[in-house]
Amino acid sequence: MTSFSHIRHHRDFLLPIRQWLNSLEVHNVELAHILCKLIPAQCPFERDITLFGRKLFHIPPMCKLNPLYEEVVSLRFKALCYLADDCGEDITAYC
Repeated sequence: MTSFSHIRHHRDFLLPIRQWLNSLEVHNVELAHILCKLIPAQCPFERDITLFGRKLFHIPPMCKLNPLYEEVVSLRFKALCYLADDCGEDITAYC
């Protein structure tokens, strides 16, 4: 009988990148603006495909297939919070 115990103990090769992204702090206005511009507020791939006003099909948000999605979105949130809370800026343009 073959043991599959090695499958349960898979290694997360992206863990160092995840930890690095999670540890980043935003304390620079220019960096915060760049992050807010580069990281979209919502997945740019999700959409409805319509023809003559009739919905043909829906493309789901494929961004969640990105293994670093949560960390990148969290970094954008940190940048938004920095701009709003620490700098007192209006962030509605990024929402």
